[in-house]
This record gives sequence, C-alpha cells and structure tokens, in this order.
Amino acid sequence: MKYFARFFIIPALLFVGFIGCRRTVIPVGDPVSYVDPMIGTGVHGHTFPGATVPFGMVQISPDTRGENWDGSSGYHYSDPTIMGFSQTHLSGTGAPEFCDVLFMPTVGKVRVKVGDENDPSTGYRSTFRHANEQASAGYYSVLLDDYGVRAELTATKRTGFHRYTFPASKESNIIIDLQSRGHVVESNIEFLSDREIQGLRRSSAWAKDQYVYFYAKFSKPFSAFGIALDDSLIDGLKSASGKNVKAYVRYATDKDEQILVKIGISAVSCDGARKNLEAENDGWDFDGIAAQAKFDWNDYLSKITVEGGTKKQRRIFYTALYHTAVSPNLFMDVDGRFRGVDHQVHRAEGFTNYTVFSLWDTFRALMPLYTIIEPDHSADFIKTFLSMYRIGGRLPKWEIAGNYSGAMIGFHSLPVILDAYAKGIRGFDADLALQAMKASMQSGGPALTFFRNLGFIPADKEVGSVSKAMEYAYDAWCVYKMAKALGDENDAEVYGQYALFYRNQFDPSTGFMRPKKYDRTWVSPFDPAEGSEHYVEGNAYQYTLFAPQDVDGLIDLFGGDAKFIAWLDALFTTTSKYDAKVVDAAGLIGQYAHGNEPSHNLA
Repeated sequence: MKYFARFFIIPALLFVGFIGCRRTVIPVGDPVSYVDPMIGTGVHGHTFPGATVPFGMVQISPDTRGENWDGSSGYHYSDPTIMGFSQTHLSGTGAPEFCDVLFMPTVGKVRVKVGDENDPSTGYRSTFRHANEQASAGYYSVLLDDYGVRAELTATKRTGFHRYTFPASKESNIIIDLQSRGHVVESNIEFLSDREIQGLRRSSAWAKDQYVYFYAKFSKPFSAFGIALDDSLIDGLKSASGKNVKAYVRYATDKDEQILVKIGISAVSCDGARKNLEAENDGWDFDGIAAQAKFDWNDYLSKITVEGGTKKQRRIFYTALYHTAVSPNLFMDVDGRFRGVDHQVHRAEGFTNYTVFSLWDTFRALMPLYTIIEPDHSADFIKTFLSMYRIGGRLPKWEIAGNYSGAMIGFHSLPVILDAYAKGIRGFDADLALQAMKASMQSGGPALTFFRNLGFIPADKEVGSVSKAMEYAYDAWCVYKMAKALGDENDAEVYGQYALFYRNQFDPSTGFMRPKKYDRTWVSPFDPAEGSEHYVEGNAYQYTLFAPQDVDGLIDLFGGDAKFIAWLDALFTTTSKYDAKVVDAAGLIGQYAHGNEPSHNLA
C-alpha cells in the first residue's frame, strides 16, 4: 500500500517546516536517490553511514573510534581515521554497543593492534578523507589513504559483503579483530580452509550476554594466515580461543585487484551463520547484491510519496524515513532459530523474530507509523514481544540482542500493543497480550508499588518520580483500553483508576506536575525549567502535559480552556537559561524541546 502526503502535514518525520515550498512531485521510482546516510553522523546524532537493508540483521559500517557516547554508532564524522569495518551497529541510540567482528584491509607489515588515533602508524588504523567517501542506501565506500585500498560495503538481511581493491603488493592483508571495543567474555576463530574462517564473539556490555557467530568466505585463497592471542601473533595457527583473539590473511595482489569477503552472522551458531550466507549470498556478485539492497530500500521508501519542498527538504525527509527502517532488526536465522531472552536457542513459529526495541524513544511516533505503512512488521514486533513474555516472563522495555536491558522508564510495549490492536492489526494472541500487559503493571519494584498504593511516586524515595508517575498512568490506560476491547470490565475498572493517578502530581498553585514527598508535601524550592532528578530527560514544562489519555481532564486541572491556552502560550514563549542537566533536550522554542521525546506530544 502507498501513502501520499504533502510536506507540511508530516512534520514528525522532518523536524522542519515547509511553509511556502514550491510544489514538486518526487519521482516515484527512485526515492532512494534522496537518502543521505551521512545525516546524523556528526555532533550528537549517533547514526552510521554504512550498508544495511530494511530491518536487516547486519549493519556493516566503518568504525572510527572506540567506545564513548558520541561513538555510540561506531562512527563520527569529525574523526580522521578508520579502525575497520564491523558487521553490527546501532543507530541513534544514547549508549554505545555492537560494532562486532571487525575486518580491516591493510598493506605491509601485519599489525594486530588498532593503533592510536593520533598516530595511526602504531596499528592497523588508517587515515581517510570525506572527499573519498561515498554513502547511499545499501552501499558504502571509502579510500583508506595509508594503504591505497578502496573498501566497499553492501549487505543482505543476514550477511555483509566487503569488496577491497588493493594496490600491487606482496603484503596485502585483511585483519580480523574480535576484541575491538572490548567487553569480550569469550571468543574464538578457526580457519576451515584457505578461503573460509568462522568464529564467535561473545560480549557483555549494554547487552549483558550477546552472541555473534560468524562465517566468512573469501573470493581468493590466501597465501598466508595467522592468529594473534593477546596481540602475540602466531603465523599458521589454525584455531584459538580467548578474550583477545585476532587474525589475519595475506595475499599477493596486482594493481587494482579486488578481493571480496562475504560474512554471515548468527546469534545461534557458526553453522547458522554459514546457512544464512549460503541462503542469501551464494555467489560473488557484489554489484548485484548492492543493486538488490537499493531495490529493497526503494520498495520501503516508496510507501510514502511526497509533494512539495526543495531538493534539500526531500533529502531530509527520505533520509528520516530511511532511518525508520534501520532498526528494529531481524534476529533469527533462515531456519527460524533465534537466541531468546533466557539466552537459550528457540525457533520462531508463525512469526519473524526481531531485536533492538528502543520503546521509550519510539512508542510516541515511530511505532504508530509502522501500523500505517508496515502493519505486517507491527504484528511481528508484537509477536516478538509476546515470545519474550512466554520465555522470560516479561514484556520488553528496551530489549537489545535478546537481552532485557531495563533501560529508560515506563512499560511502552503496552501502547504499541494497544495501538496495533485498536487499528485492526491481528494475528497475535490478544488474550495473552492483555495478560502480559497486566503483568507489566503489576511487576515488582518500589516505583510501581508506590504508584499503585499511594497514587503517586514519592520524590524522596524514587528518582524520576514525576516522569515515572506520568508514564505509568498512560501505560495503565493502555491496559484499561485493551481490557475494555476484550470485554474484561473488572480489569478495565481497576486500570481506568490507575490511569488518572497522574492528577495526583499536579500542583494547582503552580500549574505544573510537581515532585511530591512521601508525606504528601511538595518539594521546595521548585523551578519548572530546572532539569532536576525528578524528571527524566526533561523538566516540568515538558512533562506536565503528558496525559494523552485524559486531555479533557488535564484541561480541567488547569481551570478550563482559557487558562490552559495561556499555559500553552507560556510554554512556547518562556525563556530561561536552560539547565544543562536536561539531557538531550534541543531545538528549543521557549520551553518546548522539539529535539527530544518528552515534548513530542505537546504541540
């Protein structure tokens, strides 16, 4: 199904207005030509420029730095060197993770240490220039200046495809680094032949127990190889295990000779990685795989056809739409096997399993978008949630690589389930979904216990008390509506009451949702613009209106329409020295912060 919209009616995707734009109809057949994966790779965008396909398991991209906040995606536009090309990456997240199984082409002496970013000659790292870099949907290339090697990347759902164009040399190498970015629990590598290797990188970071098995096949037999254990290189060693395992293969290459490497990955086994590769990329047609990736992106992007705007604005729009399908990510092998939240291997029956559910960030806009343009994916996401509930006893909050991370607040798989069901998306067990939703709201932890028993969350007992109370009330409303839809009036009554508990955080004397102590007195002093510990990524201005379940009741709290409108006017006009403790808040119009999620419902 295709959807049409003019630019000015879909600002949530663009974060920019288009009033007065010249009307131009975009060519329907090639929206991918407007995608620029470099958007978001600078400042604090945390995106990556490499190759992936819609909702793919592989995100093959350059890594330019080690693990830090602005290195969350592995790449930052300001960096002058590239460490290599790893197979998995996160996009737009607020914490670093992934960047698993790094490959790096080099020329000359084999170095197994990555080297210092200020002195690349101390390792295998290379300088590069953006003038020699190209990124498009499903394709990436760069010239590594220190080696004169052109690296090109493309991908299928479960495989990465590298093409390296070497200079003439008897010492053309490819480094395989399983230790890059650290946190390795165990790893191993095995040379199966003079063209095949396989191995495992198991790590513990944000994803507490992450398995990445890989199987790699080279287009040409290598003339030499070796493995480094704890950075001590042993030529000819065929297999090794440890926490710091690296390897290399060597070729004698003619000028402009191309060596191709294709890599399948799996969270289940090396055999699963091999089967994934054989099923999705059984030849050596790099250009054909890149063309298929472009076709897949055009198919996804063409679901929304837009009219109006400049070329720059169309580029912003279609790149934003592109980023909506960089994650969640496929998380199962071609045979249906996947690693569950219990860290055991399961098989998906009747659904496709996914991972990377950043639900606090996505329940407001991205997940509802999927119900419109990707209803089949929406159904599979919910089936994945319910699979996690069956296996682990909990719905996800911020699930990553088969791990409950517990990051962020609220239980926002609940609105995703309700939204899909209310829009007629079926195919999942609705009764089980309601059971799982209730289990979330009855789960342990002091914040929820306070919320249920006191009707608010005491600020002197719990960090983020106001934000949590507001979001729990909305989640409770989701249970209320789901129970009503399934005819469960008893549960509907209980959760309908919980949904109104947000009112207990409202201080009529100030007109804000205000932190309250256990003894029911307000926290003082109180500055609604302050980014205090009582709010999560926001302040009182940004959280006071988070009651989408009860807009009329919220207006009544303010004393009626006139007072509510005056408050809204003040929201967009009040200026103050914005508190730096309000993490990620940007794009300020008064106290409205368009650059972060808690403000997105306010306008």
